[in-house]
Amino acid sequence: MRWIIDYQTGVPVYLQLMQQVKSAVATGILRSGDQLPSVRAMAEELRVNRNTVARAWADLEAEGVIANRQGLGCFVTEKVTPLRKAVRNERLATALDQVIVQAHHLQVSDQTLRTVLEERLEHFHHSRDAQGD
Repeated sequence: MRWIIDYQTGVPVYLQLMQQVKSAVATGILRSGDQLPSVRAMAEELRVNRNTVARAWADLEAEGVIANRQGLGCFVTEKVTPLRKAVRNERLATALDQVIVQAHHLQVSDQTLRTVLEERLEHFHHSRDAQGD
């Protein structure tokens, strides 16, 4: 997997790493049991502080996306979301609120936003299905 960090976005590197792992798991690029690079290897590859990668991996583990097997490394878990439904819905609502505000500032109509969301969902499912082939 190719890891890309964009320092121009203002998004912290550890959050970018987390999002890339979550996206790769959701689309099937990373599957249950796949091993992630070690903290040291990832830090060297991206030329970032080890603590940055360690934080991303720790947060992913806390969310149940990966599991750290002592002495072996970090692996994608089988059950990705151990969070209660209410917590999942709250996190999703927060992310959607940010999208809605962004759409407002871009002067995107509600209908266009719905259309874009439907297109992205279709793209996501198509990409996920293609990974399974």
